[in-house]
Amino acid sequence: MNLKRAAAQKEQTAAPQRRTKASSLVLRLGLCAALATGLSGCLGYDGDIAHGYQLDPSLLNQIKIGSSAEQVLVVMGTPSTTSTVGGSAWYYISQGTDRQYAFMDQKVTSQHVLAIYFDKDKKVTRLANYGIKDGKIFDFVSRTTPTGGADSSVVSGMFKSLLRFN
Repeated sequence: MNLKRAAAQKEQTAAPQRRTKASSLVLRLGLCAALATGLSGCLGYDGDIAHGYQLDPSLLNQIKIGSSAEQVLVVMGTPSTTSTVGGSAWYYISQGTDRQYAFMDQKVTSQHVLAIYFDKDKKVTRLANYGIKDGKIFDFVSRTTPTGGADSSVVSGMFKSLLRFN
């Protein structure tokens, strides 16, 4: 009888230990699954993004020297921007960016600026297609507004050095 009682007592003390080991294993597996799910959003990211006007070469072939601005507007659509100083030009701007992971900054991979120049009678005089190799990359839409006083100039440097007393 004592042997049966001792075996039953040993079984009762072993059962909670097995339960805590099993619950610990389930907890670890759950944490691993949660971590893998969280990281999967970062690792499977395809960051190739096209911004701006997407140029169709067949449309560009329809624009000839001497075409009117109205014809260009019908064929190409509204330009991304127009010139404000000097001559009259319309610009169709596109940019391709890539981001390896969702949390990383974007890198410019391609950039095209199609410029259509007009004379005073609003007739096409020249077409130009600029790319990333034609110059430095520029930011089309800046997300920051410059504040006064943030940039130091030569004049402010002179005043600061004049007012400095040693």
